[in-house]
Amino acid sequence: QESGYRQPAPRASSGGPVIMTSLKPSDAKDDLPEVEVRLQDQTMINEFGRLNTRLKELQADSAALKEKIEHLDDATTELMMGGDSVRLKLGDAFIDCSEDFATEFCEKRQEKLQTEMDAITEEEATILERQKELKKLLYGRFGAAINLEE
Repeated sequence: QESGYRQPAPRASSGGPVIMTSLKPSDAKDDLPEVEVRLQDQTMINEFGRLNTRLKELQADSAALKEKIEHLDDATTELMMGGDSVRLKLGDAFIDCSEDFATEFCEKRQEKLQTEMDAITEEEATILERQKELKKLLYGRFGAAINLEE
């Protein structure tokens, strides 16, 4: 039975998701037909957006890891030129340790960060490949009516 209640159509100013019903290039002539946006199309567009956001997060993480790896590399180089006793900073505290211990600590930390970097690079490649597939499908369907570039 119908209750008589109709849900209002989504509005762009409501802050919620906007569901597209058709797509037409903004500079298109009026004689070009609008392309209906199916649920499948909307799902692919949303997936592309989520992947793009994740890619930006990974790129920021990658830049931060590169910087940490460079700092550790510089520290290892300094340790090779230093004396027998060094102070190693762990958190907010400094501990006295041998050059060998500090060098080993830096190298292990570098290896761990490099492993994280490799995982990020692999995930970036996977995302870029999926985005390439989505672009092919979406541009094939919508042509100039959709913009999936930065």
